[in-house]
Amino acid sequence: MTVAIDRATGKRRGDRAPRPGPVRRLKHAYQKHWYAYAMILPVVVVLGVIVLYPLAYGLYLTLTDADSLNSARTIGVNKIEATYKFIGLDNYAEILWGDTAYERFWSKFGWTIFWTAACVALHYGIGLGLALLLNQKLRGRTLYRLILILPWAVPTFVTVFGWRFMLADAGIINSGLDFLGLPTPLWLEDTFWQRFAAIMVNTWCGVPFMMVSLLGGLQSIDASLYEAAEMDGANAWQRFRHVTLPGLRSVSSTVVLLGIIWTFNQFAIIFLLFGNTAPDAQILVTWAYQLGFGQQPREFAESAAYGMLLLAVLVVFTSFYRRWLNRNDQQLAI
Repeated sequence: MTVAIDRATGKRRGDRAPRPGPVRRLKHAYQKHWYAYAMILPVVVVLGVIVLYPLAYGLYLTLTDADSLNSARTIGVNKIEATYKFIGLDNYAEILWGDTAYERFWSKFGWTIFWTAACVALHYGIGLGLALLLNQKLRGRTLYRLILILPWAVPTFVTVFGWRFMLADAGIINSGLDFLGLPTPLWLEDTFWQRFAAIMVNTWCGVPFMMVSLLGGLQSIDASLYEAAEMDGANAWQRFRHVTLPGLRSVSSTVVLLGIIWTFNQFAIIFLLFGNTAPDAQILVTWAYQLGFGQQPREFAESAAYGMLLLAVLVVFTSFYRRWLNRNDQQLAI
């Protein structure tokens, strides 16, 4: 093997300079892009204050036995120091495998999964149907869009309180059912009807977002694809299956993921609709709030542990969901 030597430098030709160390690379990057770091610094500080610090402190609380009786507090002029202690992973073990694990966690976890799946399926199905309808050339289409987006534009607490009045025993819904001679369910008292009402109200609030997102996706599909499919003899169902659904794939994957995360953590609807009067209709996030702020003594550590478990479930699901989408995309590309 012949090696060429540069006579001027005495080095072998083609040799690469040694790679600089991490400190030198970081210094070079800072000198080259200092303005970019200066621009993102405020965002990093804000995120650190309102996201990272509470998250880290919540994780620390899960490793203690903190509650309202042993936490630092002030009573009048007297300041009482915190007396809670480090207990490791005992809170997680008690939640997942303790004597009351099924009643306090697994039953609510199962209901949370069903609640999320049912709501997102209804959001997507109804939203897609309305988007397909509004994508047609209809007279008054702008007015219909405005009316259908109102539930999303109205603040959630206003919508939920409105539904709560309508679902009351003497509300307009039961009055109408009674007028028609139909049974009048106990929407806010019976467990089955509480869950049914929660899904119904959340569907009312969530459909407009899906509709608007999917309508935007429909309008981005090239009309020539439909014309080509129609010329090839494809009927309406075939055009929907082979043109519309693939064209909505990127939009659908994003809005479904967002819908799952938002619905899994949907606190406002359950809490405002039932308060603490529906223990069997509580999802995990509202149950965590009940433990931390809705009872005495307030179980801060256990409530924080529920929050961490919620975060872990969503992180694991999101990673598998994105991996599944990427694998399907690769198969379609082949």
